[in-house]
Amino acid sequence: MRIAFLVASVSRRAGGLFESVRKLALSFVERRSGVDVTVLALGDPDTAQDLPEWRGLPVFAGRVLGPRTFGYSPELARRLAGETADLVHLHGLWMYPSVACSRWAASGRGPYLVSPHGMLDAWAIRNSAWKKRVTAWLFERRNLRGATCLHALSEAEAESIRACGLRNPVCVIPNGVELPVERPASHPGWVREIPAGAKVLLFLGRLHPKKGVPALLKGWAAARGAGRDDWRLVIAGWEQGGHEAQLRRLVGDLGLSEQVRFVGPQFGREKAATLARASAFVLPSLSEGLPMAVLEAWAYGLPVLMTPRCNLAEGFAVGAALRVEPEAESLALGLEELFRMGESDRRAVGERGRRLVQERFSWPTIAGEMQRVYEWVLGAAAKPECVRSA
Repeated sequence: MRIAFLVASVSRRAGGLFESVRKLALSFVERRSGVDVTVLALGDPDTAQDLPEWRGLPVFAGRVLGPRTFGYSPELARRLAGETADLVHLHGLWMYPSVACSRWAASGRGPYLVSPHGMLDAWAIRNSAWKKRVTAWLFERRNLRGATCLHALSEAEAESIRACGLRNPVCVIPNGVELPVERPASHPGWVREIPAGAKVLLFLGRLHPKKGVPALLKGWAAARGAGRDDWRLVIAGWEQGGHEAQLRRLVGDLGLSEQVRFVGPQFGREKAATLARASAFVLPSLSEGLPMAVLEAWAYGLPVLMTPRCNLAEGFAVGAALRVEPEAESLALGLEELFRMGESDRRAVGERGRRLVQERFSWPTIAGEMQRVYEWVLGAAAKPECVRSA
């Protein structure tokens, strides 16, 4: 079975998709599943640096002409037209790969599956709403309606897909994560910026308004408790649209310069060292598909503060996360609860998260479920249980 993955980027610029799409593709290889994956993407300035992370998978990155926000790439379209794939799996929306996918299918080459990765969530639709209305009218709605199956990362995302009026079958399969085999031997480079004995609350992700970091900073400023002075907030993320400068100004305005550190993007061994040094993790998002960062935090045994918009209700159900809303007052209360917790209590919460990841979010299990969906889409197998009809 030959599958073509179509994605906007194969570099760190893809954010969580860099981890989830890559790990899914590699899982098919590692399982010797009989699924051959070719990855087609738009090139960007970080592509060459991150290609080794794909471990020899066939990857093509087409040159982009014009605005990167759309990603027009005749090279990508020509390469896709020449592929002998049985099925195309499109990851992400609102860019030129959606156009290329629709045209490939219209030529009678085969069916395709679309993973929106949270991009049809209500908040995501409202963000840059007029641009998305135009894009939907020009090509995205046609692209979505033409998919043989849509892929949701959670039941909540499946509901968002239905709320957009899409009646295609929807398969519900989460992202996965790898459990670390051993703890990193080295400390992250930023560790010298905080007191030696300080506990670290870590945010890891894009510095984008939807991540809710302004509310987190205001909540931190409002939080009270005897243990607060023992903690530092470490914000690890990559810049997007000038948001970091806004956050740094807010830190200064709130008088938090001694307690908050911006440490830049973290990848590979540096990210592993950062997760290992953290004492807890926070994701105050207003919108997510299913965040890889939370799964990675649980894999390292960290207790998590997160909002219901992270679509990981399983974490609340098993006691692996503290529930907060993406508002300063709620975050302040959640932080105060975290500050009151002893080390053994934090460790117990984090261990429940690690067990949850091990049982429900392992990549071999997820790749097996996705393969069964591919086989069904191609008419080679019965409909899997994870597929919801309209």
